[in-house]
Amino acid sequence: MKIERLREYATLLARKGINVQKDEEVWVNCQLDQVEFVRLVVEECYKAGAKKVRVRFSDNQLSKISYKYAKTNVLKKVDNYTIAEYKYMVKHNPSMLHIVSDDPDAFKGISQNKLTSVSMGIRKKVKPYRDEMDGKYKWCIAAVPSLAWAEKVFPKLKGEEAIEALWEAILSTSRVDGHALENWDKHNEELMVHRKKLAELDLEYLEYKASNGTDFKVGLMKDVLWGGGVEFTDKGLSYNPNIPSEEVFTSPKAGSIDGIVYSSKPLSYNGQIIDEFWLRFKNGKVVEVGAKKNQGLLQQMVDTDEGSHMLGEVALVPYDSPIQNSKILFYETLFDENAACHLALGHGFKELFPEGASISNEEARKRGLNDSMIHVDFMIGTKDLQIIGTSFNGKKTVIFKDGNWAI
Repeated sequence: MKIERLREYATLLARKGINVQKDEEVWVNCQLDQVEFVRLVVEECYKAGAKKVRVRFSDNQLSKISYKYAKTNVLKKVDNYTIAEYKYMVKHNPSMLHIVSDDPDAFKGISQNKLTSVSMGIRKKVKPYRDEMDGKYKWCIAAVPSLAWAEKVFPKLKGEEAIEALWEAILSTSRVDGHALENWDKHNEELMVHRKKLAELDLEYLEYKASNGTDFKVGLMKDVLWGGGVEFTDKGLSYNPNIPSEEVFTSPKAGSIDGIVYSSKPLSYNGQIIDEFWLRFKNGKVVEVGAKKNQGLLQQMVDTDEGSHMLGEVALVPYDSPIQNSKILFYETLFDENAACHLALGHGFKELFPEGASISNEEARKRGLNDSMIHVDFMIGTKDLQIIGTSFNGKKTVIFKDGNWAI
């Protein structure tokens, strides 16, 4: 890939993704196979005004070795130096850029029980700090190809040819075409129009139906905002949490969904693929699941805690989107969730309340926001998906028709 285009992408992440401000601190989380691109990102962050850029590398293969040989109680222990890092983040709110390139099958062969036990043990310890940071710092998730990921997405290609193809897919769906900054200003404006229209409808619930069997109703909370595209911290600083992004989303009322929903794309979870699955909800909670691949892992995910049985997000994405139109299955939620409408099990977004991040967790839960140690998006959008919204005054509006916006 030409260096000029990669630098444009790096500039986009620094200027729009985390919107680096003068004299602020930036942390970059990435994989070992991203060194060359990360150098560009670090330079662009400094050029944007950062006073300090810290890079934290990880590696799927090293992690797999640890899971294979280390004991579960050792892996799930959160050391004092990790807690010290979280305390530092809470106090200083550095901007966080997460660059993903994970192999979708990274942990194939590792015990599902061990993976779940470790991840949940760690999340339980750090969740209070993450909750305290919500809405107070700028963050962005973006992607760079790895060899394993590229060959998974393009199985007929090998080596550099596969990496080049995935680079092209990432950059094109991220609107990096020589005018990336201007493209994202326009795209953010378009998403804001949909956010405003949905807010004006004052919706009490949504009803979903599709020919694959999806048929459910989900309730919404009064006056809770819609998000999507550009977001803002409690100090009014803008950032784009996902690049790419096509969604407009909100947090539903906890325990307010009934019916059945079928997945429309595979889900990569804990380094393994869950595919062709469905969830049945009753009185707001998942009561039954099924999957052709990794049903046990799906059930473990649902059973993480009380809140993981309920929804934390409903997101509207037109079927006629750049990612869907690319006809590429990325095996990466960052992309696949922006190809179609999706839901998320687990915690909701308290920053969507009118008070923003200042609202306490207790008050947010009292008003109906779901809380959990997880937040897992899964795709449900289809070409014939219909969504009808009903407002608090009883007015019905067709929100989606044949998989696309109807408003």
